[in-house]
Amino acid sequence: MRRKASLILLALAVFFTALSPLLRWYAFPRLAKIPANQYQDMVLEAKNATLLDYDGLKAKTVPKVTIVQTLKGNVEAAKKIDKATGRDVVVWDGLSYVQGPDGKMVSSIPERYIFDAHSQEPVHATGEMVDGDPVKRDGIEFKWPFLTQKRDYEYFDAQTRTTNPIHYKGTQNFRGVKVYYFEQTIPWTKVPLPRTMPVKGITPEDVAKTGTTRWYTTVRKFWVEPVTGAPVYGEEIHKEELRGGTLLGGRAKVTAFAGDVKMREDYIEHTVALVKSNRTLVLLMVSYLPWGFLTLGLLLLALSLYLEARSRRPGDPAPTEVQEPEPVTA
Repeated sequence: MRRKASLILLALAVFFTALSPLLRWYAFPRLAKIPANQYQDMVLEAKNATLLDYDGLKAKTVPKVTIVQTLKGNVEAAKKIDKATGRDVVVWDGLSYVQGPDGKMVSSIPERYIFDAHSQEPVHATGEMVDGDPVKRDGIEFKWPFLTQKRDYEYFDAQTRTTNPIHYKGTQNFRGVKVYYFEQTIPWTKVPLPRTMPVKGITPEDVAKTGTTRWYTTVRKFWVEPVTGAPVYGEEIHKEELRGGTLLGGRAKVTAFAGDVKMREDYIEHTVALVKSNRTLVLLMVSYLPWGFLTLGLLLLALSLYLEARSRRPGDPAPTEVQEPEPVTA
């Protein structure tokens, strides 16, 4: 009976020990993915910012500028690209909507971002664009890969339509969550005017005819939870200028926007709570379950060997027979 039980335990030990690396290195890369139908929004604010007054083309200080960013998963587009590329992709239709303190639109820039659901690497397909301009992204945008590493990454900048390094600056603690801090600086660069202008009847082509151009620089900061690869907080020190041309009335440049853009407090709380929840799910597959199965397999192996040893131990020795003394004859 002990021999049979030890064989069963040995089989279970082999099963759980083999399951440990399979779960971590085979199942996790295939099961961990961004859902195709994900929707998320975020509100950022720049308080005491500088904003261009288009009536007099003069920069003025305003109490607040609000940026609403939305990312909506396009399931139908993702299915078509899945078939065309043979990859499991996600299509995010994004919109960055900027409004002044009076609620009026300052800019509205749509974007389509196509990426691999598992690795977050960009996937090039028809429809990839920023503000109607076709682009070919290199590097990540919005989200870091699962199990983010302590290294620099390539990050796509939607304003310049270019990819630049975003540098790992160290590990920090953000509201009880261990995060990696990344920072990217985009130097002053000439960028396209938004297709949707804040003044009705004025188009980018009209502005271009005056010789006036738009320039932009930013310092982009992200605090990324490394297990999920999701930013829990972000901010930008953002500046835009209009330069040259007859539109400025002889002035060399005028500030179109300048401010320290930060996530609104309620969205910080929501994001941190969501990332903590998703972090637990990812850790189950990469740490808790693999190590748990390995430990269980070793315990079962030890118990199996113990029972096998018990089954092979000799039993108690048989009692010694007492010989009768031979009769003595005279």
